Amino acid sequence: MRNKIYFASDFHLGVPSYEKSLERERRVISWLNSVEPDAQTIYLIGDLFDFWYEYKHVIPKGYIRFLGKLAELKDKGIEVICFTGNHDMWMFDYLTKELNIPVYRKPIEVTLNGKSFLIGHGDGLGPGDHGYKLIKKIFSNPVCIWLFKWLHPDIGMSIANYWSRKSRIATGNTDDIYQGDDKEWLVQYCKEQLKIKHTDFFIFGHRHLPIEKQIEKSLYINLGDWIKYDTYAVFDGEQLKLRSYKPEV
Repeated sequence: MRNKIYFASDFHLGVPSYEKSLERERRVISWLNSVEPDAQTIYLIGDLFDFWYEYKHVIPKGYIRFLGKLAELKDKGIEVICFTGNHDMWMFDYLTKELNIPVYRKPIEVTLNGKSFLIGHGDGLGPGDHGYKLIKKIFSNPVCIWLFKWLHPDIGMSIANYWSRKSRIATGNTDDIYQGDDKEWLVQYCKEQLKIKHTDFFIFGHRHLPIEKQIEKSLYINLGDWIKYDTYAVFDGEQLKLRSYKPEV
């Protein structure tokens, strides 16, 4: 019976090397296969790719197994919903046109089985991170997007892949320590949202650290990543739980 809703983010397919990315891609597909029998909806919440840009007639090379699996899930009647992250913000309408998968660029509010959710990648939310917020404004500017498309794909993708390999995601220099409520920007964001109205569950990615934290009468979950943790969340209609995927041997 397909009655569960799954959430995952931060696959970062493409780094740090072709071989490592392919290994991770196969692991993600293995997870998708494992949840397929009881999945009603699967939310993929940003940074699925470490870099993605859609030219008018060109998309990045690779990821065919992952994209094919998404098509298979849709063909079987499982709803798949995607979000852009800070690494794949230049994802436009390819998934929507080819696979009928909606792609959201900002957090959304949804009600599932009577429970309220706020779901988004999490980049640029809350106080602080002003440097990134400025960069995001620049790279999400239509003029910047228009200028990049005039680079030949071989040149544009080469530049992007070079910077991807230098990123903290590729090098493994991520922050694995919870910084405390006053320094965790997404926790601060949740608290500010709760001043406006109650939300049962907050689900974000971006942070790369699996977090399951009670905030007042709400639950905040950060989905972690698939570079180090292979974590995801599942909602059974009543409870939301953070899980770690361990494939059967």
